[in-house]
Amino acid sequence: MSGVRPGPPASRGGTASRGSGTRGGTGARPGGARGANRAPGEERALTSVAAGDRFRGEEPEHTPRLWHVTLSVSGARAPLTEVRRALEQLAHDHPFLLTSRYADDHAEIRYWEEARDLHDAAAVALRLWGEHRQTAGLPPWEIVGLEVIDRATYHQRIAAGYGPAPATPVGVHPF
Repeated sequence: MSGVRPGPPASRGGTASRGSGTRGGTGARPGGARGANRAPGEERALTSVAAGDRFRGEEPEHTPRLWHVTLSVSGARAPLTEVRRALEQLAHDHPFLLTSRYADDHAEIRYWEEARDLHDAAAVALRLWGEHRQTAGLPPWEIVGLEVIDRATYHQRIAAGYGPAPATPVGVHPF
């Protein structure tokens, strides 16, 4: 990032600021900065990357990737035996389910999702609880949290020791 902030231009008196486009000052980039020919006071146009855009050297768009999903739900208290049975049925219906932890008023589900990009993985995750609520007999809880991270980030967190607890066994367990 160049260090240029949107808003009014920085003062040009005295020292040159990084990326300010001053002529011959220490802030000028080698080879000239993009937008260095702007008139004084003219704002720099900001751009963004659209969802799903790829950069050169990245995997093709149609190649699915693995995403680690953590879905948190909560609501009114329900009998623990019913919550456990419902989560076990969800694990049976959704074979990629890794771990479910539950209490009588909340649960956390962790699993791997194969999707083209984060947006697709998140969309599937946000539908999971509602779509399986009737068939699995899940409590009428709402989604209160969602984390979707790519495989590399997941493994980086585990290696650094601050990711999801790897000691949690696969399956359905109380908190």
